[in-house]
Amino acid sequence: MEGGLFYGWKVVAALFVILAFTSGLGFYNHSVLLTALSDEAGFPLTIASSAVSVFFFVSGLSGLVIGSLLEKYDVRIIITFGAILASGALAALAYVKEVWQLYLLYTIFGIGFSASSLLPATTLVARWFHKSRAKALSIASTGLSIGGVLITPISAAVVSTNGIVVASPWLGAVYFLGVVPICLIVLRSEPATLGLMPDGGSRDSDASPVFDGVTLAQAARQRYFWTLSISYLFVMLAQVGAIAHQYGIISQHYQTGEAAIAIAVLPLFSIIGRLAGGILVDMFSTSKFTIFMMILQCFALALMASAESSSMLIVGLAVFGITVGNLLMLQPLLLADVYGLRQYSRIYAWSNFITILGISVGPTLLGFLTTYDDSYSLSFAVAASSSLIACGVFLLSRPPVFQQAE
Repeated sequence: MEGGLFYGWKVVAALFVILAFTSGLGFYNHSVLLTALSDEAGFPLTIASSAVSVFFFVSGLSGLVIGSLLEKYDVRIIITFGAILASGALAALAYVKEVWQLYLLYTIFGIGFSASSLLPATTLVARWFHKSRAKALSIASTGLSIGGVLITPISAAVVSTNGIVVASPWLGAVYFLGVVPICLIVLRSEPATLGLMPDGGSRDSDASPVFDGVTLAQAARQRYFWTLSISYLFVMLAQVGAIAHQYGIISQHYQTGEAAIAIAVLPLFSIIGRLAGGILVDMFSTSKFTIFMMILQCFALALMASAESSSMLIVGLAVFGITVGNLLMLQPLLLADVYGLRQYSRIYAWSNFITILGISVGPTLLGFLTTYDDSYSLSFAVAASSSLIACGVFLLSRPPVFQQAE
């Protein structure tokens, strides 16, 4: 303890800030970059969308290596290296002219994002908290939504006003400055480095830092691991595909200035939903809460697909934001609760990689369907259907029960 405050909450605060910048300039910002690359750089919408898919696929694939590195090295080294890669790739978008250059930069961006965002953040929260894990994860991951509310609209305004050539070097610099300093100053890999135990308290001199749980091999033999991962493949295909094209569908209903404001609706309600979810998930079954969120996401995307007015679209975005805020938090929470911390970073990395297969398809699929239909109605309807499939898969099995390791 230090001044009565458990240091883990300082870690949570630092992760909140880090995730705000990585999501605001990475996760939520793809719809802004995608539109700019299509309109300004002349890349077809399908090509620009596929570059986003490359980003997510590479981030999931590289996460398999990063998950192992998180068990061996100081988390600050990994996050700093990731921020350098991501910020450099983001800045270099100003100079991209060929398709291969676009794919290369999004590959580097994806690796950097994976190493500096949700994977190390959820690993740290799982290590620092046991009893208060849901609350800590909801607070830290709310930074994701704050980034969408505060940083992505600014990015959209800067890009639309100055163009991507002028804007991207500045966006890269902000990514680096928003992540690296606070990472190096505040973050610590685990409570034991400060002589603490998870949730607070001092370590007994005879105690050793044992992380309960099972191995990746044990988790992979469980049906639950696969049904959870595959259900998230479908739910995140829909979610990330819709997020990547939200600026496009908003632009059909609003002018440029208004669109930059309207794009904040989704992350704003993501904040509300996530903070409420962090409380509710401790009161109800986590699995039942996940099912409810999947159904709610289906409803929100169907509403956006059929929106005939700007107000109807805003309602859809708001409801969608509530589900985004919770579903992204629930996957690592479910995995940590069921499989423990022994090889959590590896288990989450592999589950996330399966999920990434859907994420990488989402932007491209919705981009293709939008081009084919010349509107967003068909693409968002398909996204709604994907959410419903996810719910059906998730219902196929129950979580296993493991004996606590001694």
